[in-house]
Amino acid sequence: MAIFGATDRSIVELTNTDTTEAIHQVEANYDTIFTWDYEKGARPKLSRLYEKAKTSMWNAQSDLPWDTDVDQERILMARVEDLGGFDRGLDLSHTVFSKWNDQDWVRFGVESQNWTLSQFMHGEQGALICTARIVENVPWIDAKYYAATQVMDEARHLEVFSKYLDTKLSGHYPINIHLRALLDDIIADSRWDMTYLGMQIMVEGLALAAFGFIYQLTGEPLLKQLLRYVMADEARHVAFGVLSLQDFYQQLTAAEIHERQEFAFEAAVRMRDRLVQQEVWERMGVPMADAFAMMDGSADRQLFQQLLFSKIVPNCKKLGLLDAADGWLRKKFQELGVIHFEDWTDTAEEFEVYQVASGSLEAASAE
Repeated sequence: MAIFGATDRSIVELTNTDTTEAIHQVEANYDTIFTWDYEKGARPKLSRLYEKAKTSMWNAQSDLPWDTDVDQERILMARVEDLGGFDRGLDLSHTVFSKWNDQDWVRFGVESQNWTLSQFMHGEQGALICTARIVENVPWIDAKYYAATQVMDEARHLEVFSKYLDTKLSGHYPINIHLRALLDDIIADSRWDMTYLGMQIMVEGLALAAFGFIYQLTGEPLLKQLLRYVMADEARHVAFGVLSLQDFYQQLTAAEIHERQEFAFEAAVRMRDRLVQQEVWERMGVPMADAFAMMDGSADRQLFQQLLFSKIVPNCKKLGLLDAADGWLRKKFQELGVIHFEDWTDTAEEFEVYQVASGSLEAASAE
């Protein structure tokens, strides 16, 4: 099941049939925990993270240059010219792509961007709901304080992605079935630490890596600035998960740790599978067999898939999940071809870099 081999065709057997659904309900049964111990600073690292969050808030409406003109097709063509054209060096003569002209490829680029940012938007709502859950059921006051700031962060992220899609791009996509299934499972689990693991470590970690990849590629200044602000917030969020779970996981039994290893691996596979973008291919009338032929040979897609794991592997290592249970998760990440990320900087140490860079960006935009 190597991530850089041929794409697993079975993943398209699942598809979102509720494309017009406006309200989605997930049944959940969990404890709401009050704590009467209000001693702030009992967990100093969490307390410092909370102080940093309070001074790092930004306004989605006034701190971004929304008057920036965004021409999707022009920006895409400029990117293609930088790369030397649409020729991907693949033999697609036996596929529908052999008949595509430049305009078809431009349309694919536009649809792909609409799809990608739509999934970011949906994921941010998942983070909003999960973080509100953490405020309710985490037992420590320092964690409740910080989680409350993250609820505001996630509302702001949802707001900016929605506004960008509505006012700068050319259409929304419904939530991908794999992302929705993962969010449903995270929300349905009653254990507070599984909410942390699923959202703070896995979903937020993968999102942070994806944001960084797109930030490096895009030449659109509004999106670049938007992503930089969001990345600064997301780095704190992942650090929050790492700091909160480190000590707690040391108290769990081997069986409990293995359950969390399995959950982390399943979440990673689901997040990988949603990158197939089957909704885009369906909208463009491309047979999935042809889409797989193109995706399996795409070096850009393979690099993107690989870099998605650059955040979660070192964070899982710091949590002790890689080598527990005879290294079960380590073996699984080896099968996915991403274990070499284990010694990259984990986000609990990295978030300060994002904060400094974001502060520089804010200062520059104010001049």
